[in-house]
Amino acid sequence: MKLTLFDLDHTLLSGDSDVLWCEFLIREGALDSDSFAARNADMEARYQAGTVGVEEFADFYLGTLTGRTPEDLEALRQTFLVDWIVPRIPASAVDLVGRHLDAGELVVMTTATNRFITELTALYFGIEHLIATEPQVVGGLFTGRSTGVLNMREGKVRRLHDWLKARGHQLRDFKSTAYSDSINDLPLLLAVDRAVAVDPDAGLRKESLERSWEILQLVR
Repeated sequence: MKLTLFDLDHTLLSGDSDVLWCEFLIREGALDSDSFAARNADMEARYQAGTVGVEEFADFYLGTLTGRTPEDLEALRQTFLVDWIVPRIPASAVDLVGRHLDAGELVVMTTATNRFITELTALYFGIEHLIATEPQVVGGLFTGRSTGVLNMREGKVRRLHDWLKARGHQLRDFKSTAYSDSINDLPLLLAVDRAVAVDPDAGLRKESLERSWEILQLVR
């Protein structure tokens, strides 16, 4: 059996879903630019450098949902998908995912971005299985916090093992491949049989060259 894992941001998507969501909400007047714009840029820079704290990262972006119901935000996330996400999805990324799906592999999108923002993107790619950071909902409202293990760095590996276990499998049952752009995903890439660096950042490019991993450049 073959298992193929895809990171989303800067891998299948030419951009970062969390960062774009924040910019989108500011543009829509749903977030205050003075409060969020500078912190958004800072969070993006430290994430790309691999230095941002996992909880800090998750809490900042989940904070954009605080006090609202999923229904309150549904129209916004539909607009976000159509106007901000789909135009940033390269045809080469759709083709890459499609080849793995057509081969009958178990294909999973695994992303540090929360499920509410990313589940429509997974569906756009035709990917049924999504492992993402889970936003907490209490009394029907987003709290701005997460539940469970954050799906980032070592958390991606833990969440993958838990997901497979719930399906009656282990990672060793599969011939596994993971695609990512980010040094933050080094733990996941080390855990699989085949690691592919997609337009990698500087840290991941260095690791990929040292480990003789495949480096893939998508047409964007």
